[in-house]
Amino acid sequence: NSHSARTYMAYIYAGAGPWESTTDVVFSGHSMIAECGDVLAESSTLSLTSSMILADIDVQKIIADRNDATSFRQSSSGAPLRTLSVPLRRSLKEDVLRPLRPLPFVPADDHDRAERCREILRIQSTALAIRWKRSGAKKLVLGLSGGLDSTLAVIVSVLAADILSIDRSNIRCITLPGFGTTERTLSNARALAAALAVSLTEIDIRAAVRQHFADIGHDESNHSVVFENAQARERTQILMDVANADSGIVVGTGDLSEIALGWSTYNADHMSMYNVNAGVPKTLVRHLVDWYAVSVGHGTLRSVLLDILDTPVSPELLPPAADNTIAQHTESVLGPYDVHDFFLYHLIRLKQPLRTVVVLALLAFDGTYTPSDILRWAEIFIRRFVSQQFKRSAMPDGVKVGSVALSPRADWRMPSDASAAVWLRRLEELRKELAIPS
Repeated sequence: NSHSARTYMAYIYAGAGPWESTTDVVFSGHSMIAECGDVLAESSTLSLTSSMILADIDVQKIIADRNDATSFRQSSSGAPLRTLSVPLRRSLKEDVLRPLRPLPFVPADDHDRAERCREILRIQSTALAIRWKRSGAKKLVLGLSGGLDSTLAVIVSVLAADILSIDRSNIRCITLPGFGTTERTLSNARALAAALAVSLTEIDIRAAVRQHFADIGHDESNHSVVFENAQARERTQILMDVANADSGIVVGTGDLSEIALGWSTYNADHMSMYNVNAGVPKTLVRHLVDWYAVSVGHGTLRSVLLDILDTPVSPELLPPAADNTIAQHTESVLGPYDVHDFFLYHLIRLKQPLRTVVVLALLAFDGTYTPSDILRWAEIFIRRFVSQQFKRSAMPDGVKVGSVALSPRADWRMPSDASAAVWLRRLEELRKELAIPS
């Protein structure tokens, strides 16, 4: 409607529907007829049935509005424009009047945030429903860890089953406790599956992984990357084999922030048959689960979801602490996801120079994190974002839900052997310029 108002015209739009390919996006099927700022007819979105809209367009009204609009008549005059050059100062706080949002992916307004969460879950579940039906699969198979990402994936899965009127028992969740699994996450996985009425199978992977260690000559007491990745790959192998046995598809759980940072094991949790979380950054995953808990959840379901939200983010691949609590904290290694999502949004969505992004981060998180920490996390982000492209180059299909996506097929084309040297050098120059200690 705003476009038709600005241009004094009738605007007719008909978009492709959800039955198009869901390889990287889901099409909404939105149709609209607008005239000089007024919406005359509009269809619903994400409907699995075909629709048609009709409206009468008043051509004489459009002509009259154009004749009355002096700006419309003057736009064809081609008058020259005057250009003024304004020097920019280099200070930080004094020149920034515009408020900075530390969480750019998350709407600040409560109503807007709730609407965004509702719409994203509709997009995810519709995309999965179409893939499920088109594939001819009988079941959905996913690993349920009791963590945040797999929780969102199973929520999307039950919504997809409801769209297709398929019994939720056809969602086969498998929880796969290993050397780092805590009682808290395991019990939450069990309770969540029961509350959502999906099937749950529990397979302890430790014996299989120990056999694998013996086969390759790895000492179990050596908690290296081999120790961690062997567990991740064992889990994925089980999920894939169960999917084959059940004529199912494996639903991926890794989120956009993990994809950006390469925080996954290649050919393990990196791989699935369709990833419903591929377009959702970690800061938004939390709000989606929270919205579902408050808006839809009740009783046991709500309490389990709230406890999952309160659980530290961890892959749980290293042994827990003596009190059986999580010892391996992702954000202690990488840095906070709110900072990394800030980098991701400003670098990829707004395509701002690295210097600008870091300076804005210093302002946005002033008083929350130290400048030294922000520079350190910026270096981690750049190193990992560039070096982990090889994982994105081989990532499975997954639905895009917002303005930032990293699919190598449609959104982000980058060589897998790129070098981060130039960006790292610029970070060091900025550190010296702002006198930020290492």
